[in-house]
Amino acid sequence: MQLFYLENPKNEIILSAEESKHATKVLRKKEGDILNFTDGKGDFYKAEITVADSRKCRLKVVSTEQKEKQHNYHLHIAIAPTKNMDRFEWFLEKATEIGIDEITPIICSRSERKVIKTERCNRILLSAMKQSLKFHVPKLNEAISLNDFIKQDYKGTKYIAHCEDGEKKELKTVNKTEKTLILIGPEGDFTQKEIDLVLQNKFKEVSLGTSRLRTETAGIVAAHTINIK
Repeated sequence: MQLFYLENPKNEIILSAEESKHATKVLRKKEGDILNFTDGKGDFYKAEITVADSRKCRLKVVSTEQKEKQHNYHLHIAIAPTKNMDRFEWFLEKATEIGIDEITPIICSRSERKVIKTERCNRILLSAMKQSLKFHVPKLNEAISLNDFIKQDYKGTKYIAHCEDGEKKELKTVNKTEKTLILIGPEGDFTQKEIDLVLQNKFKEVSLGTSRLRTETAGIVAAHTINIK
């Protein structure tokens, strides 16, 4: 199945020039054919092509269905953006494919990147959602300092994954809850002062295994572990 995205589908849909060309030239769709759409909020639409124009393809919605999430939990990963932006974007793509609901870039003492291009990152999330045939796009929050982030109210289980010694349980062994928040630090990890501050704010320490992981790998391991628990 090929899945298209539209933020606010209406009874009549007019595709952009790029998607019109993709539908008619690449997929070779013609009048009367059906295309599948989602708004990224769980709504699934089937629409029939009425004008197969490669510059302005027109369709009419013929059915609407509400789709459930493919995973039965709410996962929020707060992660420090990597110096190499390609690696952070790889995390966004793969975490979406696995199953994640919310992502917050956090700025830490050792962060080497403190600004991200939110618009580009959201495009990557949308592309990964369509590619993996999901109907809910993860929410990407604006970057925020670690100190400000941990002061926010969160009704769920809160974890921090770090490489320092501590009283850790492996993430794969902890009880799975409906809502989970996991902190992932930058290259160089959280400082001890940051770890202490996070723990004072009622986070629990967890281990992602015995290997020392890159930031983006740690994020993927966390997402995958929660997904299969």
